Amino acid sequence: MHYKRILLKLSGEALMGERQYGIDPVRLQEYAEEIKELVDKKIEVAIVIGGGNIFRGVAGASRGMDRVQGDHMGMLATVINGLALQSALEDEDIPTRLQSAIKINEVAEPFIRRKAMRHMEKGRVVIFGGGTGNPYFTTDSAAVLRAIEIKADVILKGTRVDGIYSSDPEKNSDATKFDDISFDDVLRKGLKVMDTTAFTLSQENQLPIIVFDMNKKGNLMKVVMGEKIGTKVNL
Repeated sequence: MHYKRILLKLSGEALMGERQYGIDPVRLQEYAEEIKELVDKKIEVAIVIGGGNIFRGVAGASRGMDRVQGDHMGMLATVINGLALQSALEDEDIPTRLQSAIKINEVAEPFIRRKAMRHMEKGRVVIFGGGTGNPYFTTDSAAVLRAIEIKADVILKGTRVDGIYSSDPEKNSDATKFDDISFDDVLRKGLKVMDTTAFTLSQENQLPIIVFDMNKKGNLMKVVMGEKIGTKVNL
């Protein structure tokens, strides 16, 4: 395998499937089956999920809600999604641990770096919920931070688009896809991969990012095997 330890970043919206909000059990099962293939191949897997399918702090703040309050609600939403994914993974007989950056000990372990790494070494999938535990930081930032902390080989950002384009391919049919692109080129072209804080943190720590279509069956395994799927961002 091309990568031994990965961090998979999923958006909360990805869990909606064909729904307008909430969690689609069918989509959850599909993701669990894809992740099981990696676990069966002894790939060490950590996951960070967003909470946008339930609540997004920025959207709440734009309507007059206190931003800090809204972000805390968003953090709790990521824990809900983490619990849902944990259940789906365990239905596939995959040992899983949910760790939270905010204390919620009845449903999740507290985030402890060494413990998380030990879980992965034992073949358990570790889901990181609660973002970074701080408002004003996105789950993209949480994903990069956790990936660096656990010494992941790569961040795999699963989306509904098959890579990074020169513009939004859903709005512009002439958009050009990049197979490989450098961090500097992403910044120079003003392309949206992650928020600036997360992207800069990844660049500074020389941690590559691969953006790919998570909803196409088999893509996750192909990426881990080193096939040219999606777009790779590196130095």
